[in-house]
Amino acid sequence: MRVLIVSKILVVAAYRRKLDEIAAQPEIESLVVVTPPAWQEPGGRKLGLEPSRGAAGYDLRVEPIWFNGSYHLFLWPRLARALREVKPDLVHIDEEPYNLATAHGTWLAARLGVPSLFFTWQNLLRRYPPPFSWFEHSVFRHSAYGIAGSSEALRVLRAKGYVGPGRVIPQFGVDPDLFSPGVPPRDGPPVIGFVARLVEEKGLLVLLDALATLGGAWRLHVIGSGPLEAKARRRAARLGIAGRITWERGIPSTQVPERLRTFTLLVQPSLTRRHWKEQFGRAIVEAMACGVPVVGSASAEIPNVIGDAGLVVPEGDPLALREAIARLLADPGLRTDLARRGRARALECYTHQRIAEQTVGVYRAALGAATPSITIV
Repeated sequence: MRVLIVSKILVVAAYRRKLDEIAAQPEIESLVVVTPPAWQEPGGRKLGLEPSRGAAGYDLRVEPIWFNGSYHLFLWPRLARALREVKPDLVHIDEEPYNLATAHGTWLAARLGVPSLFFTWQNLLRRYPPPFSWFEHSVFRHSAYGIAGSSEALRVLRAKGYVGPGRVIPQFGVDPDLFSPGVPPRDGPPVIGFVARLVEEKGLLVLLDALATLGGAWRLHVIGSGPLEAKARRRAARLGIAGRITWERGIPSTQVPERLRTFTLLVQPSLTRRHWKEQFGRAIVEAMACGVPVVGSASAEIPNVIGDAGLVVPEGDPLALREAIARLLADPGLRTDLARRGRARALECYTHQRIAEQTVGVYRAALGAATPSITIV
């Protein structure tokens, strides 16, 4: 089959590793990918097109977009031409169904008689006003398949009226060769890792409160930046733990595995809020792939991602979080067991290859070749 994938986030080279795995599947005759020269994150940094590492098994087509940085209203003005030139059997629009770009792409595909599918992370039931509700309903009517990044996202799709076939598949996986276990450092105190954007809902303040009463030798390594940084630094100083924290505002994606291997454990204490809850927990999966034990809160998808491969605590509970961290630090055998379980779970569920296999299964179903059951991982 000939497949056209349209996605703004594929400017990131690490995410394009999934494309190599899709292209390697025996059913794929050709794979063409449309992505912009850059994407301006709303209110955030600009992501330029990163060069691919090694030879790619797909054709990368860099196309301009209108309204760059407008998450709901950006548009691919040359997508109709791309469809005519590529002549795909299937169009995979890797965007939310309430976006103009998805509605436009779905409409163009339907006009040419080409089945299309969409992707959603939305795990909160939100009713959008026009024109976004119109976009969403149009996408629901004209799509051959819907992919949801989590079980909650699939339930939201159903609640919003999508009645077509759907399946739960995370948007991107990890490279198990890049994210792999290493030899932990022998010198110095154990390191508690936190990797996330520094915003209140990621739970850094809860982690600081938990560590304020944690005895023994330890250090905290915070990787990330965001509007909460100044407040978090003041909180750490007030709690008397500022001298035990390393702050790192951001690192290239290629250096993330190296940093993860220096952690004794990773903590993701996310907090559910009215307008946000954890969609996946990518840092958790990357840590598990590196053989790093994880502690996560019970926010949304985190318990499903961790499974039996880590510790889950109630969200917003610093005492429970402190106890879980203390338990791991005091029990090397438990850390070893969870490291093994985490690596195994990442390999089973969250590699690029595994996600590519499931995605191509959806392609077959969208083209009428098979009807896979809905699975939740």
